[in-house]
Amino acid sequence: MLLIPAIDIKDGKCVRLRQGDLNSNISVFNDDPVAQARHWVELGAERLHLVDLDGAKSGKPVNLPVIRKIVNEFSNDVEFEVGGGMRTLERIGDVLDLGVDYVVIGTAAVKAPGFLHDACSNYGGSIIVSLDAKDGMVMTDAWTKNTGHKAIDLARKFEGYGVDAILYTDISRDGMLTGCNVDATAELAREVNIPVIASGGIRDIEDIRKLLEVEDDGVEMAILGRSLYEGTLDFTEALELVNSFDSEE
Repeated sequence: MLLIPAIDIKDGKCVRLRQGDLNSNISVFNDDPVAQARHWVELGAERLHLVDLDGAKSGKPVNLPVIRKIVNEFSNDVEFEVGGGMRTLERIGDVLDLGVDYVVIGTAAVKAPGFLHDACSNYGGSIIVSLDAKDGMVMTDAWTKNTGHKAIDLARKFEGYGVDAILYTDISRDGMLTGCNVDATAELAREVNIPVIASGGIRDIEDIRKLLEVEDDGVEMAILGRSLYEGTLDFTEALELVNSFDSEE
């Protein structure tokens, strides 16, 4: 299983949110996202999840200069997936041109499936779709609107478009350190043949242990956020658990 530290960038700083709230509950963990990236790389990260929170709000990338610095410094060491404001083919191209490996498309994928189809046609192998769900139903617009679509149904549909992976987040748990919704994540993973990335609520080493138990279902990666920054999960310990689990198989 690939463990992916998240670096959420707002106003050029590394922050974390609770339940995606951009207006409050913002915690600044590092004024220098490049230094934060260096920390995770030195501890053994193989991929970083970068989110342009300002871009997510405005609909277009805002923190590209910071992302460019991170990619330029560490592109020989790790892979990068970047989300936030990926709503046109031109913006996707601009981000991939930085040396980013994957772009993460969220609201635009759900609201404009034709755009997602074009993105997969133009940038096949580099597209991850983020599905944010509550009680199994996909939410959009900063998690305020219920689309009426089941996450599993959209995951199947987007797999057919050629997306590389599905990033699944239980929004009721995101940033809350209440534990990952492993059952729902595994249920979705069993319904598709592409990798599923677990996200939302991962708290401690026991959550990693539970996710490893469903890795064979297709939950091949996990994004780690607040748990790393608040110290409820030790990244080195988590990597050691993953490695020991892999060696036993």
